[in-house]
Amino acid sequence: MNRAQGEERMQRIRIGLTGLAFVFLLVLLGTAISRSTEDPSQPSPSQNQLANEESPSEPLAEIGAAPGMKQGNETASAEPAKEK
Repeated sequence: MNRAQGEERMQRIRIGLTGLAFVFLLVLLGTAISRSTEDPSQPSPSQNQLANEESPSEPLAEIGAAPGMKQGNETASAEPAKEK
């Protein structure tokens, strides 16, 4: 490899690293701007109370997706099987 090829290779590496640094800074700047616009204010106590009232205590049971415990399952789950 002669000197000209070595210099060309180093120039390409510098250009590539400069491009990566530019993209990194651009993404960092975009993230900082987007986070500054998402700065939520503190919710008022009435909003907290409204949110607590709307949340169901048993959401799976309300839609019928939660498995119900049968009489036979209570004793089986209460007494784990003994291994020999």
